[in-house]
Amino acid sequence: MNEFQGKRIVLGVTGGVAAYKAAELVRLLVKAGAEVDVALTAAGAQFVGAASFQALTGRRVWQALWDERMDNGMAHIDLTRGAAALLVAPATADFLAKLAHGFADDLLSTLCLARDCPLLVAPAMNRQMWENPATQRNVGQLRVDGVSVLGPAHGEQACGEVGDGRMLEAGELFDDLHAFLLPKVLAGKRVLLTAGPTFEALDPVRGLTNSSSGKMGFALARACAAAGAQVTLVAGPVSLATPRGVRRMDVQSAAQMREAVLQALPGQDIFIGVAAVADYRPRQTAAHKIKKGTSSLTLELDANPDIIAEVAARSDAPFCVGFAAESRDLATYAEGKRVGKKLGLVVGNLIQDGLGGDTNAVTLFDATGAHVLPPADKSEVARGIVAHIAALMETPHGQH
Repeated sequence: MNEFQGKRIVLGVTGGVAAYKAAELVRLLVKAGAEVDVALTAAGAQFVGAASFQALTGRRVWQALWDERMDNGMAHIDLTRGAAALLVAPATADFLAKLAHGFADDLLSTLCLARDCPLLVAPAMNRQMWENPATQRNVGQLRVDGVSVLGPAHGEQACGEVGDGRMLEAGELFDDLHAFLLPKVLAGKRVLLTAGPTFEALDPVRGLTNSSSGKMGFALARACAAAGAQVTLVAGPVSLATPRGVRRMDVQSAAQMREAVLQALPGQDIFIGVAAVADYRPRQTAAHKIKKGTSSLTLELDANPDIIAEVAARSDAPFCVGFAAESRDLATYAEGKRVGKKLGLVVGNLIQDGLGGDTNAVTLFDATGAHVLPPADKSEVARGIVAHIAALMETPHGQH
């Protein structure tokens, strides 16, 4: 599932202080198995030298338009041939203007004009430079021309000001580039997911919840978006950043999660119920903090709504995917859940293999049987699940 393994990436580095992040990005790409060719502008070399990039890539850095290492003297043409992508990071306001207007007066700008692969840019500049109408026109034109614009982010800038224009962090660029290279197996699909625990209040400060971290659900939301889907994520109380490009709705209780799901459901193609929804809620919620009294406390609990069963039972139900986290007899319980709730797919795992952690080991249960995915990071597991969902959507039994 690693789209970088064996791929060649051309990285253009222009003259911005964010060039130091490009060095970290190179390290991540090389670690993931990519070959990286760096095209460094004269201004970029004022911030990070060619020797640093050469040490990180193990390859000579490209700087001169007339570099003699190419037998035909046409590095500006040959360098992108066979490359998976050309990413310019940082991309200054000046360089974006050159791209938008087709100028080609150095190696990198000429390389972009003569490229034979997708072009991505990561803007990096002062907030006022980013907000300038000229920059916005140039970025708009680049998008129309099919260039992918990654960022910028909002935050503190080298000049001391705060606003839009800060280049994405190296890890974010790595993730975005990886997502860009992934097959768009869910292109045109709308996906609704739930993630995390729910919290059922006992009083203003206490409640019933569980140890779900939400990491698997958020990884799936990210994977669906990377696969080309329009994604809505209904999240219980978790401290996780919203994946870029994903619409997020925050809730606390199971009742609130149900309401949010039903509100967002019309028009959805796929519903994935990853959240660890509490089966029960307190019959009564105290208006004030419950004080310590006797040695025991009796709670009366009522059953919470079964969100995924309700969605799957609708006449206009989307393709429904459930999750079964069990402590034993995984195959029995997961397959029983799939059949009993009439779900297209159930993702099963033993609690000790995934709850709260960064890795998971899952088995996929569908109408054709059980399919084991190898233990891996939750992001990789999520991509495997998405690939399986996409395959099921293409088959008759995947359409109910």
